[in-house]
Amino acid sequence: MLAESIADWPVTLINGPRRCGKSTLAQEVGQPLGYSYFTLDDTDTRKHAQYDPVGFVGDFPDRVILGEVQLAPNLFRTLKYSIDKRRKPRRLLLTCSSSVLIVPELIDALVGRTTTIRLYPLSQHEIELAQAPIFLDRLFAGDFNTRRVDRLADNLADRIVTGGYPEALACPSGRKRKSWFRNYTTNVVPKDVRHLARIYSVEALPELLAAAARLSGQLLNVSRMASQLQMNRNTVRDYLSLLERQFMIERLPPWSSNRLRRLIKTPKIHIGDTGLACAILGADSDTLRKNRGLFEQLLESFVFQELSRQASSSDHPYVFYHMRDRDGVEVDMIVERGAFEIAGIQVKAAATVFNSDFKGLRRIKAACGDQFTFGAVLYDGEICASFGDGMYAVPIRMLWESHSTHQGASPSIRHAHAQGGGATLIGSYPLFR
Repeated sequence: MLAESIADWPVTLINGPRRCGKSTLAQEVGQPLGYSYFTLDDTDTRKHAQYDPVGFVGDFPDRVILGEVQLAPNLFRTLKYSIDKRRKPRRLLLTCSSSVLIVPELIDALVGRTTTIRLYPLSQHEIELAQAPIFLDRLFAGDFNTRRVDRLADNLADRIVTGGYPEALACPSGRKRKSWFRNYTTNVVPKDVRHLARIYSVEALPELLAAAARLSGQLLNVSRMASQLQMNRNTVRDYLSLLERQFMIERLPPWSSNRLRRLIKTPKIHIGDTGLACAILGADSDTLRKNRGLFEQLLESFVFQELSRQASSSDHPYVFYHMRDRDGVEVDMIVERGAFEIAGIQVKAAATVFNSDFKGLRRIKAACGDQFTFGAVLYDGEICASFGDGMYAVPIRMLWESHSTHQGASPSIRHAHAQGGGATLIGSYPLFR
């Protein structure tokens, strides 16, 4: 995907959270093609770009990787002029750790000149060095034949706690990994926010991020969060928007239908990475096994992030929602593919599935008619089986496992974002076997 974008566009932008591997990916793909690398994280480079943007861009070689472009927004007009003056593919490869929506100058400079690739922390199949998963394709095809797989059991809690940040994965589990996450939340995130917004209580961000982690997988209640933190409601709302734009949290919007009434119109909140959430909350694998409520919340966020990562590298346009009505009937994730196909996913932190677990999915099916394709209850069990009427019980591990896996993946280039093959190796071997 990245190689194709570079070949077709003057500018390619890799967008995603700090430390998720954007610069590594850009250099591994770009440097063999003759790109030179600069980053605005470097103080001298950033000052040059800020105070002399024309001279800075004028000194560029033919092909350039420029990291963390959000740190110098005054540079964008000069980049736009340079691109328009000599418009051809493979000019610039940019990385940005903030949503482009927060930087209007960047949107204006890049419109019609760039393609954007969203990068997430590592997915489970990348950690496993497995072939790219096809779960979303299988969901819309109802391709869940009866079969038995090994149950994840305790291994599932380990995956949730570990998360997908490459640097954290490379740390030994325990104290060093906790230290990495602590530095990330107290230094890296507040530092970036200072560059993007004039706020006076940046030290409150880690506390707010912890509150968001405790709510992950639940409905977002800004008023209750403000009360618990003893902060102004508008301040909490603004800070949540900043965390969202830094990819630390994500809101899952409510699904709506003219055929269903009494639907709750409140979004859900999901943490951007469950490893980060567990580190913030001081939760290890044993904590999740003992605290089933927290385990269920973070498992839902874990599944949502895995699906988001798959969707980001798909050729199909996927959009995610949740549904809950005032009677408590809910569907954790409703997936729309294009304008005419809908599927549903329910997440269950248990080894057994009952017919009643499909209640929300069947309600969506009845409301949507032929638009609804299939529904799946993802659970921590062993059997993939049909419950009739287009409903399936599906073991969670099938979310990232394809029909076969291979061990010959490239250790240096991430799968679909680079050249359509390979994954990133963490240490010497995949973490979970």
